Amino acid sequence: MTHMPNDTRRGFLGLIGAAVACTAIPAFAIPAFALDTDQARAFISESLDQVYAVINSGKPPAEMYRDFEAIFARYADVDTIARSALGPAARSVGAQEFAAYRQAFQGYIGRKYGKRFREFIGSRIEVQEARPLKSFFAVNSVAYLNGRSPMLVEWHVSDKSGQLRYFNIIIEGINMLSTERTEITARLRAARGDIAALTADLSQAG
Repeated sequence: MTHMPNDTRRGFLGLIGAAVACTAIPAFAIPAFALDTDQARAFISESLDQVYAVINSGKPPAEMYRDFEAIFARYADVDTIARSALGPAARSVGAQEFAAYRQAFQGYIGRKYGKRFREFIGSRIEVQEARPLKSFFAVNSVAYLNGRSPMLVEWHVSDKSGQLRYFNIIIEGINMLSTERTEITARLRAARGDIAALTADLSQAG
């Protein structure tokens, strides 16, 4: 299996689910599963159907970006993702300030990765088996992109937040959280640690 260039891999991961968190769930928090493998697989299949409906819709780019943002908000654990991308600074952010940052982060993700949609027209992802892993489910899939070898993509799905959401996507050992955490850390540093300034920056970025 050939490796994808980093830019294409980042664009692919972002497009199918945006940057998602690689958040450890402690062993003592493991619940009895409220969902099963079929439900986890169906959830990922549904989210991918939504993504490809947008890709093939023929809508103007600005409308597609809004659609991708809506998919991200519906299927991903945005609170976990946004906090994880912000890193240690998230612990000292007030509720209102975080809510503004979260909204800006969500829009940034939709615009940033939505701009790459043309690369994925004609591609497809086949959802395969799911398995319990710690306190969540891992759903395997195979991505077929034009002119590239198939890639294994693993989705981590949980209902720990109270709703069924995915909180991590891994491809070739790479997860998007590490990329976005680096990006957000750099932006926060440029903003001299000012969350409001970071939020304003993200509102225009992507």
